Amino acid sequence: MGMKAAPEAQKRLLDLAEIDAGLDRLRHRRRSLPELAEIDDLSKQLAALATRVIAAETDAGDLARDQAKAESDVDTVRTRAERDQKRLDSGQISSPKDLASLQSEIASLRRRQGDLEEVVLEIMERREAAEAQVATFKSERDKVTAELRAAEDRRDAALAEIDKDAAELRDRRPPIAADIPADVLALYEKLREQSGIGAAMLHGGRCLGCRTSLSIADLSRIRAAARDEVVRCEECRRILVRTAESGL
Repeated sequence: MGMKAAPEAQKRLLDLAEIDAGLDRLRHRRRSLPELAEIDDLSKQLAALATRVIAAETDAGDLARDQAKAESDVDTVRTRAERDQKRLDSGQISSPKDLASLQSEIASLRRRQGDLEEVVLEIMERREAAEAQVATFKSERDKVTAELRAAEDRRDAALAEIDKDAAELRDRRPPIAADIPADVLALYEKLREQSGIGAAMLHGGRCLGCRTSLSIADLSRIRAAARDEVVRCEECRRILVRTAESGL
């Protein structure tokens, strides 16, 4: 013996199916919010920029140490040259050979100082470029961080709206389910779990669940069935709900 449910109770299955379809749509919308992909992309950008900032800061730090060492080398050579120049200017060295040697050393030290000062300038330029890169990457990082926070705020607002709508639908469900016999409701839930839709309207001779037009034999069988008998679609096995628009 097939399941029985009053025609009005069977029509409640359509109300339930509409609510469940709405909940499914909200779940899908929750999973496919454009903000989720945007947040994922921005998070990846932020991680890459954080790595670039660290690398650029490391380069700038290394160059700062190189500059300090090069400046120290310049100071050492300059001090030696100044000391030798004082000896030369003091007039204490009378030997022509010693004078020539000292003058040669001073000239050598001045050349060395000039070379080292060129090195300092070259390192300074590289350091300025590295520090500019740090500033650029930090600025980009701050911009992406702001975009990420804004996307997260939009996501949170969208999720709150979805959750509010879902809560309203879930609140409407129990009174409707209470109007449906327990065995019919259990079948509906089982079918919904299997295919997403547990009951569908028979409309103009078609099952609106699988969009299949029923055969003449199936329509005759349904036409002959008692109004309180629960009928199924032969194609998708969903519960078929008969209405004035069923074309029977």
